[in-house]
Amino acid sequence: MNRTSQKEVIEAIRSVSQSIGAKVLTQKQFFSNSNITISDVSRYFPKWSDACKAAGVDYDISRDKIPEEDLLMDWGRVVRSLGYIPSLNEYKVKGRFSRHAFNRFGSWVDVPEAFNNFFAGSDEWEDVLAILPTASPKTKRTRAILESRINHKSGTSRWHEKLDRRPTYGDPIDFRGLRHAPVNEQGVVFLFGMVARELGYLVEAIQGGFPDCEAKRQISRGQWQPVSIEFEYASKNFAEHGHDGKNCDVIVCWTHNWQECPEHLEVIVLSEVIKNFNKKIK
Repeated sequence: MNRTSQKEVIEAIRSVSQSIGAKVLTQKQFFSNSNITISDVSRYFPKWSDACKAAGVDYDISRDKIPEEDLLMDWGRVVRSLGYIPSLNEYKVKGRFSRHAFNRFGSWVDVPEAFNNFFAGSDEWEDVLAILPTASPKTKRTRAILESRINHKSGTSRWHEKLDRRPTYGDPIDFRGLRHAPVNEQGVVFLFGMVARELGYLVEAIQGGFPDCEAKRQISRGQWQPVSIEFEYASKNFAEHGHDGKNCDVIVCWTHNWQECPEHLEVIVLSEVIKNFNKKIK
């Protein structure tokens, strides 16, 4: 599958803006009227406004102006639900906003200090404040120590600061030829390809636009039906990307975190699927 170039993304933004006559182009308008995916855009532009600026198109400034309080409150809500400071991947699953929205606070490990400073003395967030480190991180080494914590499942593993220019892997799963769990949509696509036939799907085509995949599945002896499939790392990304549920039948994801998912959308959760395959093997 050919990767969409930065030039193609820019040209698509200009084309959609002109074709729909939008004074201000929103992400939802763009993705609903083009074959470009959110991954294509974020590959070259950290923010929607950056993409629009490059294309010379007016953008929805509200996407860039999330109040600090809203960001930190959502982060605090995740801390409260977990009982500890979330990793970036944990926040991606449970939180509302993108990682880029938090760049104003520095690196990811600086968010606890920002929350501490903003809500210091607040009775509403007293339980969350009690979880956070009280010392202000001064150096890279100190931040790494503060970020490290005992893994709640094993009681032994420590988390360390992420190094630059190194790949990031998911938890070890050793499922057939895949050593680690997916950490993005591409990993979900690859894993689905490994198990599609066993799940009863025949893939006809995979494309860059919505929906990602056209497939057929058997409904009875000698009878198959076409279905449209959208791949997401987390099911909630479907709504965040502005996809229209009326034009899709199945979401294939690694984790299912979309409580408001419409009933007509079937969700295949690959993290659960491979557990069942492993049980059969044993």
